[in-house]
Amino acid sequence: MVKAMSVIKLEQVYICPHCGGVLRYRSGGAVSVAGGQVDMSTTLPKYVCDKCNVYFQELLRSGFFDEFELPQEWRQQPEQPKQPERKLLRTGDIEPMELHKDANGQCVCPRCGEMMDFVEGQPVRIVDGKPDMENVKDHFHCPHCDSVYRRIATTDYFQWSEK
Repeated sequence: MVKAMSVIKLEQVYICPHCGGVLRYRSGGAVSVAGGQVDMSTTLPKYVCDKCNVYFQELLRSGFFDEFELPQEWRQQPEQPKQPERKLLRTGDIEPMELHKDANGQCVCPRCGEMMDFVEGQPVRIVDGKPDMENVKDHFHCPHCDSVYRRIATTDYFQWSEK
């Protein structure tokens, strides 16, 4: 009984000669210019060892590889544990409320739940020849959801505001 022939590509696995770990494949990029010279080596594929911070590049399709130090931008950062995403309230659902700063000049953001900063009023500044009125009155600013809460008249109530 004869089996039907099919074409299968077998993957070749390269092992780091230093640590014995499996090398990660990185395809070649575009031609670059370095020091006024055309650098064709950037078009060649590379085999990267993230543990040893080196990469290997084949020499003239010979089966022999040259070793280079891994550039900082190619290094893989260890994965940070993902924090659960907080649900942002819609701005239309945020009612005016009393906000009080703590000893550090912060309070909890009603929209995202993170800590936001209290910004004291400052004099008018001239930016590009025009008056900048953004920071003239006291307000809270949340760097996490980029919300701004401005004081309502002379009360302790603050309301979400566009910038």
